[in-house]
Amino acid sequence: MLEILAGGHRVQLLPERATYLPEHSILLVADAHFGKAQSFRRLGVPVPGGTTADNLARLTTALMRTGAGQLVFLGDLLHSRLSAAPAAWAQVQAFREAFAHVDMTLVRGNHDLHAGDPPPAWRIQCVADPLPLGALALAHHPDPHPDHYVLAGHSHPAAVLGGTSPGRLRLPCFHFGASVGVLPAFGDFTGMHVMPRRPGDRVFVVADDRVLPLPPLLSPP
Repeated sequence: MLEILAGGHRVQLLPERATYLPEHSILLVADAHFGKAQSFRRLGVPVPGGTTADNLARLTTALMRTGAGQLVFLGDLLHSRLSAAPAAWAQVQAFREAFAHVDMTLVRGNHDLHAGDPPPAWRIQCVADPLPLGALALAHHPDPHPDHYVLAGHSHPAAVLGGTSPGRLRLPCFHFGASVGVLPAFGDFTGMHVMPRRPGDRVFVVADDRVLPLPPLLSPP
């Protein structure tokens, strides 16, 4: 993992596309979108299965790597009201039972407002956006806050490497601006959005099992 300072707090960036706050023993995950593939299949779109198991395996690795005592989902935990699938939900329930000692919180995002709160058996506390934490605000929407540095999701940030096509790579990234830091989407089947960079922004791409800093942008593009 790679550690930086944001809002005066130590922030560790994990290759699992999650963030750990060691001073609070909190693991942050944005935009898991559990059940998105199931939603698409119910609408007649042929998409691959197995995404829930893959996401839970990566989440298990992040929790075990950090030993976090709390897991906070920064919005969009569930994709839609069409997300529920008995086999996938049983996998999530088994994951929750395996980490029964970990407190879990959802900061509601825009998809959560339509999908509804997670099943009570998952024991995930649901709160409004944003959730204050010392000098930080844990949020779904990456909107600046007058009193806190914001850690958020929603944008599914990516960075483009390699110049012109066909050698270009688009990789998920952590994007830290002056007042807001945006986490990459945790879910595998979520898509990505290339965010504009400004001088002073810090961008870290996720490449396989590593988190790598991009050179700073010295002047506007």
